[in-house]
Amino acid sequence: MDKITILVVDDEERMRRLVADFLVKKGYSVMEAADGEEAVDLYLEHRDIALIILDVMMPKMDGWTAVKEIRQYSKVPIIMLTAKAGENDELQGFELGVDEYVTKPFSPKVLVARVEAILRRTTGEGGMDMLSVGDIRVDKTAHTVFVGDKSIDLSFKEFELLTFFIENKGIALSREMILNHVWNYDYFGDARTIDTHVKKLRSKLGPAGDMIKTIWGMGYKLDE
Repeated sequence: MDKITILVVDDEERMRRLVADFLVKKGYSVMEAADGEEAVDLYLEHRDIALIILDVMMPKMDGWTAVKEIRQYSKVPIIMLTAKAGENDELQGFELGVDEYVTKPFSPKVLVARVEAILRRTTGEGGMDMLSVGDIRVDKTAHTVFVGDKSIDLSFKEFELLTFFIENKGIALSREMILNHVWNYDYFGDARTIDTHVKKLRSKLGPAGDMIKTIWGMGYKLDE
């Protein structure tokens, strides 16, 4: 079986090597880029890249711009690395379609754990592959969503959020519970992260999005 390829993008060679070494030890194949421009070129040349770890502040093309470029062609999972811990930066990243957000300094072991969690989900391992509620149908293996006969284009995190809602249909879910399950147990996020994703998810689902109910002061619940 071919190794899974991960692209690590950072203008600091020391940081690239640190992350790459941990990933290689876990059996992944790693490609490296020193700026956003090189990252976009490498991804378009090697479309078998399964995940991108991308720094924000880089020469030639920063991480935000690189994400915008890549999202024109692909929904490949992207983990952003940044020295900033500002809420606005996180929200900007999630609006652009970033799947995880890691603030420097970080534990390489924790980063690798997040990588593994994302890749487990994208391979569709575990659980029922087909889910449905009302007019919504989700194929976890193919990573596709339909509302009626219409295909819905969701980001990786929006897909994970919808899947979690359907798998817990009728159950009131706190924001903390959603963060723990959709953004991994070690994600120290803000409630606005969830609210932003729910708003976008409802919009993309159209009238079917009304099934996602707000539980004021707590979180959300999906009800037919």
